[in-house]
Amino acid sequence: MRAHLATFDKGSHGRLFYGVKVGELPFITYRRAWKAARKTALTDKEFASPLAARSYDLRHACVSMWLNAGVPAPQVAAWAGHSVDVLLRIYAKCIVGQDEAAKRRITDALAE
Repeated sequence: MRAHLATFDKGSHGRLFYGVKVGELPFITYRRAWKAARKTALTDKEFASPLAARSYDLRHACVSMWLNAGVPAPQVAAWAGHSVDVLLRIYAKCIVGQDEAAKRRITDALAE
């Protein structure tokens, strides 16, 4: 990122990355770059799988990780730009393994 910023000025509308002919990069450009990045970063087996098939999948993984780390849903919703209702409708199925931690918090609260 630093190398890009040192080499290129901000484009129209303050974009860091922009096309030669138009201000906004064409979707195909993003797709090609993402495919090349996956090919470089993943094993052949991982590359053939649906793992991070779209760059958007990273957002989904991040939000899921926050929820599984125990970050309260209202905070995750604010960070992700969702309402709590939308967040839980989309991501509730991703929340796993928090039963024991929740029970410990309840026990600790009752002990106080």
